[in-house]
Amino acid sequence: MKKPYFILTGLFVLAVVSGYLFSSGRMTINLDEYAPPMPGGDFTLQSHKGQVKLSDFKGKVVLIYFGYTYCPDVCPTALALTTAALKELNESELAQTQTLFISVDPERDTPDRLVEYAHFFHPNILGITGTKPEIDDITKRFGAYYRIPDHVSGGNYAVDHSSQTLVIGKDGEIKATIAHGTLPEPMLLTIREHY
Repeated sequence: MKKPYFILTGLFVLAVVSGYLFSSGRMTINLDEYAPPMPGGDFTLQSHKGQVKLSDFKGKVVLIYFGYTYCPDVCPTALALTTAALKELNESELAQTQTLFISVDPERDTPDRLVEYAHFFHPNILGITGTKPEIDDITKRFGAYYRIPDHVSGGNYAVDHSSQTLVIGKDGEIKATIAHGTLPEPMLLTIREHY
């Protein structure tokens, strides 16, 4: 008899907490407090200007987002919110920040396509990609996920992928995860925590 009451109470509490998170726009997880650290680490990928390493940006706060340029909705939404946050940074803060858009669809996302796509949103966003084994290794180490359908025809396919933004501190370590849909203001707070 009491079981439905506890279930309803649990659902109510979950709804209240979720409502607070969504209404406040604060959907950032401090990984030091809530989860075992992901290994992360350095990597080398390709941009339109050649090789790019994560360690090239040591001393900066780096935002990493995994996606692909043909994404119809999730990636444009995430990048638009990131762009809104970047536009609120002052000149000094922007100089200490680098955003990396890592394509999980290297078959279609060439470096030239990536630079055009990334710069459409903001010049601070650098589009990079690599071979499938390189992408597999990096997504695993950084706690991301993607899946390209086994049978594709004519290059017209959707890629299933995670949609969070990782915050890398100036020391090159993963500091936080910003959930998809986080509003620019709380995103700014998270970025500024790591300068």
